[in-house]
Amino acid sequence: MIGIALKLLQDELGSYISLNSPGDDITSDDVILHNIALLDNEEADLNNKIVMTLVNIEEESTLKNCGNTVKGINGTRYVEPPVFLNLYMLISATLGPDLADAYEFALNRLSLIVQFFQSKKTFTVKNSPFATLSGNTVVTEEVKEALRLNVELYTLTFEQINHLWGSLGGKQVPSALYKIRLVKIQENTGQEAPVIERIKTVETLINADCDE
Repeated sequence: MIGIALKLLQDELGSYISLNSPGDDITSDDVILHNIALLDNEEADLNNKIVMTLVNIEEESTLKNCGNTVKGINGTRYVEPPVFLNLYMLISATLGPDLADAYEFALNRLSLIVQFFQSKKTFTVKNSPFATLSGNTVVTEEVKEALRLNVELYTLTFEQINHLWGSLGGKQVPSALYKIRLVKIQENTGQEAPVIERIKTVETLINADCDE
């Protein structure tokens, strides 16, 4: 589900960037899901790209106490409550090594990223026309319907920025951190229980024993 959620955002952001970048040769294929910590790795080829990297996950504590029963026609199914996650996604505009104005291009792309998420804060499969997820037959319709992402800019202090890029082990490039709420994860299994048709009280049980 995490990969599906980020892929949805990647498709939408990639389309927006390619359509709103006059004078820039960036395309939707240059918006990628990758580990920005590999920026200095030549095999990763992360130069002159917009790189989306998952840097943290947290559980939404306010939704931890959900019920663990699902009612159906044939009875009740007992399942563990779902886990709702907040994802922290770092979006980096990397530099093109052969471009004299690479830093300026990176800053322009970063501005477009902020502009995109300012104009659209909630993402579903239905309101995301450029998402390839809508035509994906492997992902169930139930999962597609449940996918609803709220994206907001998350501001770090200078100290936190230093720790973040220090842990990534790379040189800092123009970037923005976004918080994505909420990603629901749940295993679709459980224990079946029959429909309760009659409630036996203590008095009923005593009378039944007496009749015998």
